[in-house]
Amino acid sequence: MKLGNFSVSLTVKDIEKSRVFYEKLGFTVRGGDQSQNWLVLQNEQTIIGLFQGMLEDNILTFNPGWDNKGNKLADFTDIRELQSTLKASGITPLTEADKSTTGPAYFIIEDPDGNQIMVDQHVSAAD
Repeated sequence: MKLGNFSVSLTVKDIEKSRVFYEKLGFTVRGGDQSQNWLVLQNEQTIIGLFQGMLEDNILTFNPGWDNKGNKLADFTDIRELQSTLKASGITPLTEADKSTTGPAYFIIEDPDGNQIMVDQHVSAAD
């Protein structure tokens, strides 16, 4: 199963303080909008998202269709197929992607310890 690019989405109390902290660790801002309280930072292959007031807990995030630079992959497994495979294996999503749609969508699952995992596709296979 290919889940795509991996990142950790962190809930933060003060996005400015968090950005400065992670920049000291060698991360640079790659995307997002600090005025909207979210940023994406990268250090080599490692990607983290900072979210102030948007997430209840930290979340593991996978992005089908993207490489680690946010470029669209030529070949990837659509999120609806991933969701169907997981459901067939006994994993019930907390939030489901609408299987009647195409393109961007997401679903959220939870591991046995309550850690949430979001599979968030931003591209369409037809693009």
